[in-house]
Amino acid sequence: MQIIELELLSSNLAETERFYKRVLGLKAELSDKFSVTFAIGYTKLIFRYAEGLNPVYHFAIDIPNNRFDQAYSIMKSRIDLIPIEKENDIADFTNWDAQSFYFYDNNGNILEFITRYPNRETSTQDFNSKSYLSISEVGLVTNDVPRLADQLKKEFGVPIFHRQPRGSKFTVSGDDQGLFIIAAKGRDWYPTKVKSASFRTRVLFMNEGNLYHIVR
Repeated sequence: MQIIELELLSSNLAETERFYKRVLGLKAELSDKFSVTFAIGYTKLIFRYAEGLNPVYHFAIDIPNNRFDQAYSIMKSRIDLIPIEKENDIADFTNWDAQSFYFYDNNGNILEFITRYPNRETSTQDFNSKSYLSISEVGLVTNDVPRLADQLKKEFGVPIFHRQPRGSKFTVSGDDQGLFIIAAKGRDWYPTKVKSASFRTRVLFMNEGNLYHIVR
């Protein structure tokens, strides 16, 4: 599965544009008073203006296997990383064969940089904003996790992720290239104490050669 476009809400587009330029090194492709758009690998990330809301999302950005340590050092010099445990801010996902680290953007969104070793993605260049492969995860919040997971399978052919056991409050759907992180409303977003809540999310994604569009 590949996430082609991800559209989220923000109450401060100007500050969002500044943050993503300063911290992630991204120049906006489009920017006006209604929205701002960035290219993250093959994924378009769009923030649309929403007055009076303070939405919080989780999404992850894939980086090459051989640039994880460099990305970690660079990002740690630019912004405070979210601790995983005492004196450690790198998450080792043994079952997923992946490593990641987390930080907040200006909106309070929980961003993750992750490298997935099964994908065998490498780069010959030093880490920079062109190193991003894609947005590979997006959180979806619901009152009924099993129902949404079943709906994604039935309507779009998105399977339960084979590296993560299915649960009643947390389930992951997709594959090593793209994932929907399905969380029950009010569950903590790992590795924080931020409670998950549902805000408008639009995703354009490719699965098994077909293009699909969901809005939640």
